[in-house]
Amino acid sequence: MNVEKKALLDFSLEELRAELAAMGERPFRAAQIYQWLQQCRPFSEMNNLPKALRERLAAQYREGYPEVETVAVSRDGTRKYLLRLADGNLIETVLMRYRYGNTLCISTQVGCPMGCVFCASGLNGIVRNMTAGEMLGEVLRVNAELGPGRNITNVVLMGTGEPLLNYKQVVKFLRLLHAEEGMHVAMRNISLSTCGITPAIDRLAAEGLPVTLCLSLHSAIPEKRRHIMPVEERFPLPETIRAMRGYEQKTGRRTIYEYILLSGFNMGEEDADALATLLRGQICHVNLIPLNGSVGQFQAPTEAEIERFSSMLRRRGVSATRRRTLGEDIEGACGQLRARYQAETGK
Repeated sequence: MNVEKKALLDFSLEELRAELAAMGERPFRAAQIYQWLQQCRPFSEMNNLPKALRERLAAQYREGYPEVETVAVSRDGTRKYLLRLADGNLIETVLMRYRYGNTLCISTQVGCPMGCVFCASGLNGIVRNMTAGEMLGEVLRVNAELGPGRNITNVVLMGTGEPLLNYKQVVKFLRLLHAEEGMHVAMRNISLSTCGITPAIDRLAAEGLPVTLCLSLHSAIPEKRRHIMPVEERFPLPETIRAMRGYEQKTGRRTIYEYILLSGFNMGEEDADALATLLRGQICHVNLIPLNGSVGQFQAPTEAEIERFSSMLRRRGVSATRRRTLGEDIEGACGQLRARYQAETGK
């Protein structure tokens, strides 16, 4: 595939109209093409376009869809897609089925620069940022794999990568995903997870895109957080929490704090005290996430440990629930499938 060609998925409808105008085509063609793109169809199947136009499009552009490299299917119905981008890079996208609909967890970078010690996403560092069209392609490809119509109801930017380090493209993706002429996913059905890039949180609050903002917290004690998340050195927790409060106040949206449970590390009384103090006065919720297996020095907690820590938080008035665990039997955690596949195939 010629990656030098522009990908049409990177264009908004208005931008596509400008491209068509530059080609000497009438503006209404842009809307026709845009609808085909939403269905993940190749130029050759856009049968309400003149053949000559389809040939010109194929010669000058590419659609921008990723290809499905492999799919791992869990016994709980979770599907983990390994997708190949136009330049050959691999990314992960996870489809999770809930009673309220289908949620797709997408990647925003190829690799990850954050270096969180419990996560496989950054094992080989960062390769590059993804474009807005590549992120949209994740959604459209999986949506098309599920059949005609709109099958994806919720999108979470919680896969590989730090979304707020790819700020410009992520914001454009959010606008493309929300666009009425596209998937038209409501902002309340979109969640974005960050390790805490404080200036970008402030910028996002002013964008008019009130997505659910989630902070990967994992410890309310700065020294402990620094041990597992290098981001704490650059963006200390007090300033990050200030930005999260500002986001809540600006958008009116409840914020989410993600807390991975590491046996013997962040599940004691002092951890519960620190969490309750840190979040006091916020309209927020804590997602408790048991570690998937063991990573380095860290072990997954037992059921008794999980219940004990949950009780500690309830007694302190912290709104917290254990997040439903999906895809454990298919390496559901971020980066695991990509890392194994590359190790086994050398690709």
